Amino acid sequence: MSFKIDQGLFKYDFIDYHAILSVPLNADIKEIRKRYLKIAWRLHPDSSSASSNTEKQLASDLLSKLVNPAYEKLSQEKNYTEYVIVLSQMGKRLLQESAALELTTDVAKQLVNAPNVEHAYKVAIAKIAETQYESLEQVVQIIGLVSELNLVYLMRNAGKSLATPPSQAAPPKVNKATAPPPPQPEPPKEDSAVVLQYIRRSQDLIAKNQLTQAEVELRDALKLEPNNSHCHSLIGMVYLRQNRTTMAKVHIDRALQLDPKNETALEGKRKIEQISGQKPGSAKAAATSSAAAKQPDKSGGGGLFGGLFGGKKK
Repeated sequence: MSFKIDQGLFKYDFIDYHAILSVPLNADIKEIRKRYLKIAWRLHPDSSSASSNTEKQLASDLLSKLVNPAYEKLSQEKNYTEYVIVLSQMGKRLLQESAALELTTDVAKQLVNAPNVEHAYKVAIAKIAETQYESLEQVVQIIGLVSELNLVYLMRNAGKSLATPPSQAAPPKVNKATAPPPPQPEPPKEDSAVVLQYIRRSQDLIAKNQLTQAEVELRDALKLEPNNSHCHSLIGMVYLRQNRTTMAKVHIDRALQLDPKNETALEGKRKIEQISGQKPGSAKAAATSSAAAKQPDKSGGGGLFGGLFGGKKK
């Protein structure tokens, strides 16, 4: 299913990703991520309240064709930088063409003359966001409404720069003599409900030795939460089981950066160190390592993966 939107910024052959998520144009990355997770939970097949097959399919299409691409665009630094530049240029263009602009919604027309455009704009966006994805049949229409608000906001703020995500903000200068000690790693955060579904499916697939499918599930989870230590450690172990040691090391190291006490990642690191300890060029050592990776541990724990994914579920 394709979604055609011809209101607001969409009329200028521009995909208004902020309107799709119903977040202000100057929203920071935390606000964008929080909003995305809320929408994803509403639309995802495992958590959607859709009753009919038609509604379920619509929810799936909205998530895969609109919501996921919008979050991917707004959450990646390079993409966001390019996107903001285009928005700024569009604001100047809209200001020049303001006399010819056609607005179809009352709320957008009111925003044109609102005395405090910043406050009025944010209040309007927040109110719309509350029910944006409740009626799936009206989502496209609501996105168009939000995009009209974005159009007016851009026009009234032409020439002004939009907010920069925290990841791009320049760090404050500090006096080295009085600089505080380096920050300690943050405690690991709990997995969100949506990501937890991906993790559970991947664990079931790993237990069945369906490693390629498990990798897909974990990659999708990392798109939602790129800094999830649990996901990094699991996909690292999947790569390790596939003898893709380099990829395994990348993800396991990242998991330990995020959570130095991650037991799965620590176990993976020990295994990688064992493999790396083999003398390079030794065919016998390589064969031994490969055989060790494939053979289960006869000590009763089920081997490296038996201990992680096997046994009784708690």
